[in-house]
Amino acid sequence: MARLGRLAEGTPVALELLQPGSSWRLSAPVDLISHWQGPGLATQAAAGRVFTVLEPVQPGRQRLRVCLREDGYPGWLDPMRVLGHARACRPPQPRLLDASQITAALPAVLAFAERARQQPNHYLWGGTLGPDFDCSGLIQAAFAQAGIWVPRDAYQQERFCQPVAVAPGCYSLLRPGDLIFFGRPQRCTHVGLYLGGGRYLHSSGREHGRNGIGIDGLDPQLLDPVSVHYRLELRGAGRVIRCHDGSTLP
Repeated sequence: MARLGRLAEGTPVALELLQPGSSWRLSAPVDLISHWQGPGLATQAAAGRVFTVLEPVQPGRQRLRVCLREDGYPGWLDPMRVLGHARACRPPQPRLLDASQITAALPAVLAFAERARQQPNHYLWGGTLGPDFDCSGLIQAAFAQAGIWVPRDAYQQERFCQPVAVAPGCYSLLRPGDLIFFGRPQRCTHVGLYLGGGRYLHSSGREHGRNGIGIDGLDPQLLDPVSVHYRLELRGAGRVIRCHDGSTLP
């Protein structure tokens, strides 16, 4: 049996074994919270994903600081939630596809997003497992199931992509599978998946969206409130031409 420092690979998780630097593969989904106390879903990790412990549980706290290895995303974890659902493992090696391999996988990305749209769903901040997603969680999940890891948050995805020129009514350079970015001048806050013909699929919230996954458009002739709102916040577009290597991004 392979050894991982003092841990054997496959060792069932125990509270005393959750030490900084140890890595664990999940056998059940788990939520990561955005802070050491209080509510606030940061992201969700599916069965099969790996987390590494960054900090032990501090006195007076009930959560463990961890990092998901596939996308480098940090968060806080209730260690009781993983008891019986994680085993010691080696940190995974990133699967770094090239641009042609990513292009070949885009039909699977688009198919996943469409299947997600057809299921009953609502917008969930931090949602990455479905059927309830946030905007960037849907994008990450669609690419991940096709073997392509992209960063977790919309602003990170914007920085990660190769820029593609776009403007309302001017989208001839876009290809299905590109990402469309929205937000304020200071920061990207929303992302959608381009479908072609000026249309994009996205998970949007209650205030300015559909409280779930829907299809909207970049064409100025579309006057529905959701399309109008996001056209006014259009920041740009990008193309996924590489896989995220799992490093933690700012």
